[in-house]
Amino acid sequence: MGISLLSLLIWLPIFSGVLVIFIGNDRANIARWVSLILSILIFVISLNLYTSFDASTHLMQFVEKLSWISQFNINYHIGVDGISIPLIILTTFSTILVIIAGWEVVTKRCSHYMAAFLMMEGLIIGVFSSLDAILFYVFWEASLIPMLLIIGIWGGVNRVYASIKFFLYTFLGSVFMLLSIIYMYNKGGSFAIIDMHNLKLSFTEQSYIFWAFFMAFAVKVPMFPMHTWLPDAHVQAPTGGSVILAAIMLKMGGYGFFRLSLPIIPDASLEFSEIIIILSLIAIVYIGFIALVQLDIKKLIAYSSISHMGFVTLGIFTVFLSYKQEMIEGSLLGLEGAMVQMISHGFISAAMFLVVGVLYDRLHSREISTYGGVINTMPKFTGFVILFAMANVGLPGTSGFVGEFMVILGAIQANIWYGVLAASTLIIGAAYTLWMVKRVFFGVITNPAVSMLKDINAREFSILAILAIVVLVIGLYPQPVIELMHISIEHLLHQALTSKL
Repeated sequence: MGISLLSLLIWLPIFSGVLVIFIGNDRANIARWVSLILSILIFVISLNLYTSFDASTHLMQFVEKLSWISQFNINYHIGVDGISIPLIILTTFSTILVIIAGWEVVTKRCSHYMAAFLMMEGLIIGVFSSLDAILFYVFWEASLIPMLLIIGIWGGVNRVYASIKFFLYTFLGSVFMLLSIIYMYNKGGSFAIIDMHNLKLSFTEQSYIFWAFFMAFAVKVPMFPMHTWLPDAHVQAPTGGSVILAAIMLKMGGYGFFRLSLPIIPDASLEFSEIIIILSLIAIVYIGFIALVQLDIKKLIAYSSISHMGFVTLGIFTVFLSYKQEMIEGSLLGLEGAMVQMISHGFISAAMFLVVGVLYDRLHSREISTYGGVINTMPKFTGFVILFAMANVGLPGTSGFVGEFMVILGAIQANIWYGVLAASTLIIGAAYTLWMVKRVFFGVITNPAVSMLKDINAREFSILAILAIVVLVIGLYPQPVIELMHISIEHLLHQALTSKL
């Protein structure tokens, strides 16, 4: 069971997507129910992965290795550790949400819409579980195709521009990663990621590989100044596309830093860590100010995502500065905080984009000026929005606080000013989030259409309630998430701090 469980998680969603396509758009209701049942089944299988996982070891588990292209020693080699599993569960959970969210809203090519998300789910799980670099690259690039179609077919007015921009940015960045993978294969004779972890590389080699990886992962996160594709993609994407883009696809960049950059090129990561930290702080502070002046709710949340993901790269690279000052606990805090922030941001960003989707479905406008006084007609909905807004701000007791707090603590141990700048997001984030909430949900109703709004239905309530529970549970008791990844993060820290020179 353990050997085939992971393959089932990768291929069942992909073949489920093919099945849903064959159901056809003329039987949309059947396509919806089949997609929902299969996505729930996949989520249950991922929970089985979690319950069967041994968190007391850093070794890869559920490992499966089959020869794929033998002449180049390329294998279908998969496995997971404590870093992979939380991201896989986040992926399977989010897929259920987007299928339910699109239940009544998506009427055009419904079966194709559901199939695209199922296929993307399998491909992204493949990214999080690949132990062969070529397999990792294939899944990485293949996951772009469903999202390209989701934005390009079901997106807004400028959907074609946004989808092409998204594809070109992310694809071109990944080409550099492929070149580095081929170089390391020529040097070491293996595409296995574990073998690359142990590959001896000079500082010059590490430097080139570092920036090649940076091009691939920084675009995906996205880091400043490679972030410009994200607001366009979010604004034009349908609600489900925005949810998966923010909750899952951005995490692929952070995962790349964890799985490839830190263990393969530790010396270059140490050397260039301050550059990455500065870029991360610019994202946290500067992009926060950009969010403050947005007139479009979805664009505001998109910029908010960039700012919050800045904590992930900040936590990852403050590891080296804490180590220089012999503060290993600060290094561990930074890495664990970055992982918790990725998981937390996945749930909170999904909630925020679903909130925008609820409003857009009713008035077909994302402009803040369209609304005002929504609480008067949608009190239940407003209650959820305020909870998610507080989580987005980083209020203690919500999941948004835990990861940011850990990263800030780690940053302070590395450099007090880095910590102070990172903590400023608690003020800037509160400013743009609460300013948006005030203008959209409070005050008097100025638009007659707002007075005609109906509160959330049972389907919308269930989605938001599930997310609210998760955000509160992780915020109040994050220990199970931290314990799951702790040993794997400790091992990664040892790899990152061990020189190859």
